[in-house]
Amino acid sequence: MTKLSVNINKIATIRNARGGNTPNLVEAAIKIQEFGGQGITIHPRPDERHIRYQDVYDLKPVVTTEFNIEGKPVDSFIELVLKSKPEQVTLVPDAEDAITSNAGWDTIKHFDYLTEVIKTFKEAGIRTSIFLDPNPALIESAARTGADRIELYTEEFATQYGLGNLAAINPYKETTKLALANGLGVNAGHDLSLKNIEYFIREIPEIAEVSIGHALISEALYLGLENTIQTYLRKIELANL
Repeated sequence: MTKLSVNINKIATIRNARGGNTPNLVEAAIKIQEFGGQGITIHPRPDERHIRYQDVYDLKPVVTTEFNIEGKPVDSFIELVLKSKPEQVTLVPDAEDAITSNAGWDTIKHFDYLTEVIKTFKEAGIRTSIFLDPNPALIESAARTGADRIELYTEEFATQYGLGNLAAINPYKETTKLALANGLGVNAGHDLSLKNIEYFIREIPEIAEVSIGHALISEALYLGLENTIQTYLRKIELANL
């Protein structure tokens, strides 16, 4: 069954807008897990515009499901991950001026760099995942880096699905099939929502984990956080039947 990891960056963004501690990020993580969330994802950036580095240490003791830290493996990020020891680290090639993640790694061009970073994390016992566009040509090199998983960048699927183009799932299916054949687990995330999650998982039931933040927190404004998480879980369950 595909697991649901909730990205809480947007909750941190709301908190930071007022400069205080409301909403409380630690309390939110606890509640999300109580409501059925099967993981907590955060994506700290060097400018700390949403998740702060201190948040990582505050969250670590209360995450009893799976802690997934995403980010570009600059020195400060590597140090943060090694100190906090999450269950999973997801490597994302963030541009400094990017509002949000907007591309996956070129695992051929950055093969040596990724291999070195992944070796460091795996020696610390941390599962590694590479954020990747749905491109089968990148899978062999991704596997040779020593990564445990890839995370499919799903923005293009979400956009095309919203336009009625169901064929947009095909590159994701092809990439997943090849990844599994090369011994990689497959996660997915970015712009997945209540509108498209059931179709995506039904078409690719091998997805180990989805990480959802912006859509889920936005939907929770209308539906409530507990109800939104439970609705995601029901849709994932239906997709896996």
